[in-house]
Amino acid sequence: MAHDMTRLKDWRLSVDGERIAWAAFDREGENANSLGRRPLEELGAIVEHVEGLARSGSVSGLVLTSGKPKGFIVGADIREFDALDSESKVIEAIRPVNAMLDRIERLPVPVVCAIHGVCVGGGLELALACHYRIATRDDATRVGFPEVRLGLFPGFNGTARSIRQTGPLAAMQSMLTGSMIRATAARAIGYIDELVNSPHQLRWAARKAVLQRRRSKPAGWAKAVLAKWPARGLLARKLRTETAKKVREDHYPAPFRLIGLFETHGGNLEALKHAETRAFAPLMVGSTSRNLRRVFRLSEMLKAQAPKDLAWRPLRAHVIGAGTMGADIAGWCVASGMEVSLQDISAEQIKKGIDAQGKLFARKFKTKAQRDAAEARLLADPGGVNIGRADVVIEAVVEKLEVKQELFKSIEARLKPAAVLATNTSSIMIEDIARPLADPGRLIGLHFFNPVAQMPLVEVVRGAASREDEIRKGAGFVTAIDKFPLVVKSVPGFLVNRVLAPYLSGAMQRLQAGEEKEKIDEAARTFGMPMGPIELADTVGLDVCAHVGRVLSLGASGSELDRMVSQGKLGKKSGEGFYVWKDGRPQKAEKTYDKAALERLGRELVEPLIAECERCRDEGVVASADLIDAGVIFGTGFAPFRGGPLHFKAAEAAGAGEPQRAAAE
Repeated sequence: MAHDMTRLKDWRLSVDGERIAWAAFDREGENANSLGRRPLEELGAIVEHVEGLARSGSVSGLVLTSGKPKGFIVGADIREFDALDSESKVIEAIRPVNAMLDRIERLPVPVVCAIHGVCVGGGLELALACHYRIATRDDATRVGFPEVRLGLFPGFNGTARSIRQTGPLAAMQSMLTGSMIRATAARAIGYIDELVNSPHQLRWAARKAVLQRRRSKPAGWAKAVLAKWPARGLLARKLRTETAKKVREDHYPAPFRLIGLFETHGGNLEALKHAETRAFAPLMVGSTSRNLRRVFRLSEMLKAQAPKDLAWRPLRAHVIGAGTMGADIAGWCVASGMEVSLQDISAEQIKKGIDAQGKLFARKFKTKAQRDAAEARLLADPGGVNIGRADVVIEAVVEKLEVKQELFKSIEARLKPAAVLATNTSSIMIEDIARPLADPGRLIGLHFFNPVAQMPLVEVVRGAASREDEIRKGAGFVTAIDKFPLVVKSVPGFLVNRVLAPYLSGAMQRLQAGEEKEKIDEAARTFGMPMGPIELADTVGLDVCAHVGRVLSLGASGSELDRMVSQGKLGKKSGEGFYVWKDGRPQKAEKTYDKAALERLGRELVEPLIAECERCRDEGVVASADLIDAGVIFGTGFAPFRGGPLHFKAAEAAGAGEPQRAAAE
């Protein structure tokens, strides 16, 4: 069948004087390339066209590139996933894609993939079907298989091709973790064959690769031996054990299905290809993947809280208060590329706060030069001399209204006209803090969560007088440091602490009534929470919990907390709270509980949280029910595979279960 290559919407095809065909992926109307139905159909037409040209000797090779300046392919278009509501539909959609990738692999002329920027998921699977892969060394160039984060594993035969190229260990680790791999590391393990220094060199390098008919070499014998039995069985057992330490199979089945797939078929890559599709289809239509895809959409909704047309750009921040929160906020801003000055009345505390960022910088930056540059951007500023240079000023001092009011009065006149003025208060109303200011409309809340480096959400709190421009800039700042902004009303506890408080209070009441703390925590984990409420209270700090309880008038649990706080039992930070803590871990009694009882208790534990979410929705604390789900997932860790507390409640009420499976061949 002949195709008109001039009528393509998402690809551009040209043939140069050396008979090299160049196919540039530039999806129409999109900022990034994703593999939806039309792009895949057009690529299939290109492959068929090049096959014909190759047979006639009219082309010497094919190069796949991106027409987007900042990325290659971000994966499959998950917006189209929900239409695939039965296993048979999933298989029907996947088969032609895999047939097309096989045709790419069988082309008689060299096929080279030229990569700059993100190349993940289906993008990496496409790259692995090519004969040779070249990538830029740029830090923005990353490859990986993030499908596990959507409750899936690679479905375009990426399981087999990744094992072929890197060996079973590296391939399985990358698929099971969903990690984004830098180009240099990707070359070392076998995903990439050649590196160039800049995007401008990609075309020349791809040309040479075609003319020299280069082909990627599969993993060597030493790596491939792990696909043979009995080594494969031993590796699968080890992977299953390590995975089970991180997630539960009944919550997140995809990694365990992948391990089983490898264990059964990893010794025969052609058999693995066929089995992959059959194992992938039920995951695609299952509730876990549907809910995790919803969570992804919620994360995009949070990012959209920051205006795209914002001309203001934050380059410098000033943080007042070098305690754990203040220092960690400063460190995270530095790790995000900003220059940050850190102020405190104690020079010793500033030094302690700055020194504590060494671990973060070691994780974020791979070279000594990068770490040194980061350390140089974090300035000790006991006198606050850099306040006037900062684009964002964040207060993170003691949680006392009078102290905050006096501080803001003393610095208001020193700010740049366009600077954002923010408080990291966790519970005090913004309008109360702003009352003494000459311009109270300038103050907003930027409420970070502990630990700052791990928690992705920041509440952008709108006081009664806060101006919309300041809220917009606050949300823009949050996205600039790679966090999710959630715009919330200034109400006691805002959103996250407000919904957490009754959840923690209810758990503590059960504890006081005689329920074992280990059982309470295990029930919450059985439901899907990252940790139980008693352990969470210890982690947050019992003094903080007691303070929030008083703010929200939760006196029943507050009295017990006040007693423990008065005894110096603050939780993890003091070494003892409800648990005794050693080496950063709570010491728990080893006990076994009835699974059905745990499941029942887990649902009862989250009922107060869900009820408070419903009240927040009705009171308009945030703009929509979806944003409440987003805030609670990313601010508390509420079981992502359940899709959010309000979504979970609605699904439970509707009796939603697994969709009806259509017969699959």
